[in-house]
Amino acid sequence: MNYMKTAILLAGMTALFMGIGALIGGQQGMLIALVFAAGMNLFSYWNSDKMVLSMHGAQQADEQTAPELFQVVRELSSRAGLPMPKVYLMDNPQPNAFATGRNPENAAVAATTGLLQMLNKDEIAGVMAHELAHIKNRDTLIMTVTATFAGAISMVTNFGMLFGGNRNNNGIGMIGTIAMMILAPLAAMIVQMAISRTREYAADRMGAEISGQPMALASALNKISGAAHAIPNEDAERNPATAHMFIINPLSGERMDNLFSTHPAVENRIAQLQQIAGEMGATTRMSSAPRVGSVTGPKARPRGPWG
Repeated sequence: MNYMKTAILLAGMTALFMGIGALIGGQQGMLIALVFAAGMNLFSYWNSDKMVLSMHGAQQADEQTAPELFQVVRELSSRAGLPMPKVYLMDNPQPNAFATGRNPENAAVAATTGLLQMLNKDEIAGVMAHELAHIKNRDTLIMTVTATFAGAISMVTNFGMLFGGNRNNNGIGMIGTIAMMILAPLAAMIVQMAISRTREYAADRMGAEISGQPMALASALNKISGAAHAIPNEDAERNPATAHMFIINPLSGERMDNLFSTHPAVENRIAQLQQIAGEMGATTRMSSAPRVGSVTGPKARPRGPWG
C-alpha cells in the first residue's frame, strides 16, 4: 500500500511540475519540465534525505557524542524489528524531531537539542518510537520526496515570475504567472495534506506500541505543541516545504505557508493515545516530569533525561 501511495504521489507531483512547465513555456516548457521531473524523481529517491538533513543543520551523532539518545534509539529499533537508523542532532531550541530515508535500511532520525532539554526520558523514547514507526511504515520516502518536489515547485514558479511566462498563445502571461505562483505551491501543499493526517495517526499508534507507553508520547506531543509556536525554528521557516516531516508543525504560523496545517490537531492525537492507553491498560496520567538539563549544540552530550 505504501509503495502505491509513493507511486501516486510521484505521478501527481510530476504532472503538476509538467503543468507548470507548460504554462510557463508552452509545449517546449512541458518537455523541459518532464525531463527535469524525471531527474528529480531519481535524485529525490537517492538524495532527498541528505538534502533535508542539510537544510536543518543536522549533525550525525554516535555513542560518543550522544550516548544516551543513541542507546534509546537502538533499544527501540530492536524492539520494532528495524535496523539501527543513523541518529542526528539539530542545534535548535525548538523541541521537535523527524525521520527520513528511502527505506528502513537507509533511514535516519533527527532530534533537536530543544527536545532533549524539554522532555524526560520516557517522552523522548515516545517521540523516537513515533519516528521509527514512520520508518517501519515506509512513510519516510513519501515525506522526503514530497518535501523535495514542493520546494522545487515553488522554485520553478518563482522562475516563471522572473521571466513573465510564455507570452504567446500557449502561454499565460504575467497575470497568469502571478496566479500560478499562488496556486501551484498551494496544490503541492494539498498533496502533502492528503497523506499527512492518516500517516501521523498511524505513526502515533505504532509508536505507542513500540515504546509501550502511549501516554508518554501524549505528554511529549502536548509539550512540543505548546513550545513549537513560542520558540521559532528559523531553518523550518526558510524551508516550509519540510514542515510536514516533523512530529509537530515547526512553523510559527506567521507565514502563508502555515495557512493549512499538514498535521492533525494535537488534541485529537492525544485523544487517540488515551484510547490506546486504555486498550493497553496503561496509565492515562500525563507525565509531569520537570525540565531537564541543557544542551549547547549538536556535538554536546545530552544531559538530564537519562540521569
